[in-house]
Amino acid sequence: MNIIDLSDEDILKVANPYWDDLVKYSNNKNFGAFTRHFSHDMKLAANEVEIGKQFAKSDLTKNLKKDREYLGMIRRGEHVTVLFKQTNEKKAGEWLGRLVLGFEQDEIKIFGATLF
Repeated sequence: MNIIDLSDEDILKVANPYWDDLVKYSNNKNFGAFTRHFSHDMKLAANEVEIGKQFAKSDLTKNLKKDREYLGMIRRGEHVTVLFKQTNEKKAGEWLGRLVLGFEQDEIKIFGATLF
């Protein structure tokens, strides 16, 4: 199955709770829970020490507001990029949240997640 064939509504049923989990576990500095929906390759690339440093030092990664605004979706190849407007408790301004989803072994997994 290819995720780009799913409706926006079906993708958002997965994307919204996945993003909420990323925000929650980033704020809680919980590496294991933060990476639990990552694809196999994302888990291999996720360096616990480096992510731990971000959790410890970055006000952005540990003070994200629960509220976010869905901005849109980009379909490409076998992945969908879901875009969110994200804000922070301590840092003024808005950030672009990017969540890349696709199928791995018949499950939707995270293939990328960033804040810009």
